[in-house]
Amino acid sequence: MNLQSRLTELCKQQQVPGAALGVLHDGDVTAVATGVINLNTGVETTPDTLFQIGSITKPWTATVVMQLVEEGLVSLDEPVRTYLPGFKVADPDVSERVTLRHLLSHTSGIDGDHFEDTGRGDDCLERYVDSCATLVQLHPLGATMSYCNTGFSVAGRIIEVITGKLWDDVMRERLFAPLGLTHTCTLPEEALLFRTAAGHIKYKPDEPFRLTPVWRLPRATGPMGAVNASVADALTFAKLHMDGGTTPDGKQLLSAQSVVQMQTPQIAIPNPHGLGNHWGVGWILFDWDDHRLYGHDGNSIGQHARLKVAPDANLAVVLLTNGGYTDNVERALFTEIFEELAGITIPIPPQPPSMPPALDLSKYAGVFERLSVRIELAPQDGRLVGTAETTGSLAEIEPDPVQKITLTPVDQATFIVQAEGDPTTEHVAFYDFVDGVPQYLHSHSRAYPRVQ
Repeated sequence: MNLQSRLTELCKQQQVPGAALGVLHDGDVTAVATGVINLNTGVETTPDTLFQIGSITKPWTATVVMQLVEEGLVSLDEPVRTYLPGFKVADPDVSERVTLRHLLSHTSGIDGDHFEDTGRGDDCLERYVDSCATLVQLHPLGATMSYCNTGFSVAGRIIEVITGKLWDDVMRERLFAPLGLTHTCTLPEEALLFRTAAGHIKYKPDEPFRLTPVWRLPRATGPMGAVNASVADALTFAKLHMDGGTTPDGKQLLSAQSVVQMQTPQIAIPNPHGLGNHWGVGWILFDWDDHRLYGHDGNSIGQHARLKVAPDANLAVVLLTNGGYTDNVERALFTEIFEELAGITIPIPPQPPSMPPALDLSKYAGVFERLSVRIELAPQDGRLVGTAETTGSLAEIEPDPVQKITLTPVDQATFIVQAEGDPTTEHVAFYDFVDGVPQYLHSHSRAYPRVQ
């Protein structure tokens, strides 16, 4: 396969302004790019362009935590209050018992899309942790998994307290420099020194993608999603974990035991047709064609990042984009690359059945809500229809915070979601049924408890 022509072809089809693709196979890196970094300026995307890798940052933060574990400075299973005595969320029991393992495996149950802007100062993470005091539980501690961005900024603050240094500085000293990363940073003033992509979003379903109103989320979101990197640097980090924690120059940056622990399942994901099958410590784990893979997705404001690693095939693939329908590009590219280079077939997600299941959809109707998103559903013609509304601080940067959605049943638990004006589809899962009524909706790896 010609990676350059295939990437260009798919990005044009899927309205992606600019993208970079990197493939690491048997130690060799191939990097290609297409399009522009900013539709307003027309500057060309190159392989060394910096993109926001979003939540792919989380395994980077988790890696530093594991270094501190090895040094005996923290434990995954000690309460967070051991390191942050004043830590508090709305539930007193969770405040007292939640651990780093809960945070890094998304099993704390804390309502986690908390994007509080605590300023640009060096105390932003300290202030962010203080702002968590009112966060409620989506599920009991350790009972299931729900994606928790908040947990990683709390972990980032623990890193600061233990090391006596800012999270940004620790990342440079413990990861970026030892790995020889020349095109990686965390702060916008650093990103300005490089060819750096800007995000693009749709302001209305029937309009083309346009430049985002802001470039990135607040500084306090750093440990959950603020690393900017080129595809080559992202692959160098992936290779660290492929090589048992060893850097390109032979230094043992992370022990082989810690690498294994990060890739060991901690919790099953209730919706296995979404981001993955299980969560490790920082990593998402995938079961593809009898192969165990790890990786992570990342989404920031108009930018999208996808990383998958097949360690037994010595293969890692990263795709970075600045808008458009990235999931469609990823699906096509990764399917072809993993089949051609590793003989791995990516599972086909469930499709609508020819005969819809006989379900009483009135039992699925209602309101499912968590911080930042409220979903309202009602039965209509054998489907569920309704809205997904972005709320809170995120609504301020959304051009249209209310999306119309349609859910088509596959079976009792699995539904296919189509948003108005979006050619891509998603899968969600309903679970924890009581008298046939689901108490949770699981979407984008987040648990939405029923509130009505």
